[in-house]
Amino acid sequence: MKYTSRLAAAVLGVVGIATGASPLSAQTETKWKAHDRNRPAPTAVDPGAPGTENSTGRAPADAIVLFDGKDLSKWAHKDGSDAKWKVTEGYFEVLPKTHDIFTRQAFGDMQLHVEFREPAPPIGEDQDRGNSGIILMGLYEIQVLDSYQSKTYPDGQAGAVYGQYPPLVNASRPPGQWQTYDIVFHAPRFDDGGKLQRPANVTVLHNGLLVQDHVEIHGPTASGEPYKAHAAKLPFQLQDHNHPVRYRNIWVRELTAAE
Repeated sequence: MKYTSRLAAAVLGVVGIATGASPLSAQTETKWKAHDRNRPAPTAVDPGAPGTENSTGRAPADAIVLFDGKDLSKWAHKDGSDAKWKVTEGYFEVLPKTHDIFTRQAFGDMQLHVEFREPAPPIGEDQDRGNSGIILMGLYEIQVLDSYQSKTYPDGQAGAVYGQYPPLVNASRPPGQWQTYDIVFHAPRFDDGGKLQRPANVTVLHNGLLVQDHVEIHGPTASGEPYKAHAAKLPFQLQDHNHPVRYRNIWVRELTAAE
């Protein structure tokens, strides 16, 4: 598929996600004639408001809010214990050497919004510079890194599907400024025998710019191994890479599969 058509498909997909509770099925049904006024109208949803440097923003009305600026009750460490990361002033911060945190709720296909802020002034270089990560289903990582005027291997910089796809552009803001990821993720599908039917795919916008255009994920990003069958929904995690990266305004909208 040509890049222009892939970009158009991605944009149409994101627009559809914002319009109703079942956007995929609403867009793919073919029994309706063009401009049919009897066709079910999209559900009206208050889209919320983006965050600014001085405001945490507001999630869409139909979103599952995973951090409300007050506590980490919806997060835990791998052993199920309460998340130990630092919460203050509407955000939370990685507490180095306390290990990753996981959502208590499991997710499959979803639209995920995350805001993060890199340490300022910057410390270190390459991969030792504001390193964290968003690991979808605990297996498929979107890299978080301070990539502003800082070099590293391309498939490990901010906005990368770690170890697989560099971002289309480097959209990083300077450290100390809030940044956004908007991620549209479709989980892999397995048949009853555990055979892969469809790989996972992901679209990522970094600070509003398209950096991953509906790419197919080749398998778990940390190991580089082939897919192994797993549950349709799993928690996702934020990575403790010993750097005090900050997070806020995290929400999910679960996606409904096409009929």
